[in-house]
Amino acid sequence: MPADPIFVSPPPLPTALHDRFPFQRRLFRHGAHWIHFVDHGEGTPVLLQHGNPTWSFLWRKVIRRLEGQGLRVIAPDLLGLGLSSKPRDPSIHTLDRHAELISALVRALDLKDLVVVGQDWGGPVAATAAARNPERVRGAVFANTAVRQPKKPPRITPFHRLSHTPVVSDLLFRWLNGVVLAMPFAQGDRSSIGWDELKAYWWPLRRLADRAAPLALARMVPLSLDHPTVATLGEADAWARDFDGPVRLVWGMRDPILGPALKGMQRLFDEAIVFKTDAGHFLQEEVPIALAQAIVQVADAVAAPQNE
Repeated sequence: MPADPIFVSPPPLPTALHDRFPFQRRLFRHGAHWIHFVDHGEGTPVLLQHGNPTWSFLWRKVIRRLEGQGLRVIAPDLLGLGLSSKPRDPSIHTLDRHAELISALVRALDLKDLVVVGQDWGGPVAATAAARNPERVRGAVFANTAVRQPKKPPRITPFHRLSHTPVVSDLLFRWLNGVVLAMPFAQGDRSSIGWDELKAYWWPLRRLADRAAPLALARMVPLSLDHPTVATLGEADAWARDFDGPVRLVWGMRDPILGPALKGMQRLFDEAIVFKTDAGHFLQEEVPIALAQAIVQVADAVAAPQNE
C-alpha cells in the first residue's frame, strides 16, 4: 500500500457483504496503521464507534435510519478489527492507543460540532477521543458501555476473568474465535444475530493470524486499579463530568455484560435522557430505531443554535 496518501479507497467487500453494507468507505493511514471507516452522507458529523469483537458493520441498521437526516456518518473500525490493520502484537491494544488513533482520524477529517456515539469499548474510546478534542465535540450518545474511572477494585465478569486464564483464553479467543460465536448469547433476542450475521462478523477475523485484537481488548478491562486502562479512563471520566452538551443513554437492559453499568453512566451524565430497551449487549442489531432516534435528537440539538 502506498505510504504517501493519508486517505485511500478501501478494498471491495465480498458481494454478499457489500449488498448488506453498501455505504461509502475509506481508509486512513496513521503511522504504520490503516483505519477503515464508513464516511457516508453530508451534514452534522456523527462518529459511531463499535467495540469488541465487531466492526462498523454492526452499525448498518442505524446508518440506514440516519440517511436523509442531514448527517455525515463516520464509523471507524478499531485497530485489529474489521478492515483496519491487524497487528499481531497484543501489547499494541491499549485504550490510550485506540483513542489516539480515533482522535487522529477526527483531526485529519477536521470534524467540528461532532456527536460521538459509543457502545462496548467504543464508549471509552469515543469518550477519551472527545476528552482529547473537547472543542470539536458538541453532543454524545452512549449505549451499553462503561466510561467511569473505577475508584475501587472493579467487578469482574466471568467472561473477562476467562480472558486472563492462560492457554484456555488463547484457545477460545484465538483458535476458535469463540468471542464471535458467543455473540448471540449476549442478546435479549438471540435470533437477532443469526448465521448470516455471524458470518459477517467472522469474515474480518477468518485468519488465525488476524485474531490478536479480540483477546487483547478483553484483557484491556481492568482487573485492578493499577491496570493501565484505569489511568486513561480518568481522561474520559473527567471529560464526561464537565461536558455540558446534550447526551442520550440508550440501554439494553437484558445485557449480561454491561447492563448493570447504566447506573454508573447516569451518575456521570446526570442530566442525560435515558432510553431503556429489552435488548441485549449488541443493541444495534435489536433496537436500531431507538439508537437512531437518540442520535438524531442530539444532532438536532447541536445544530439548533447554529440555525437560530
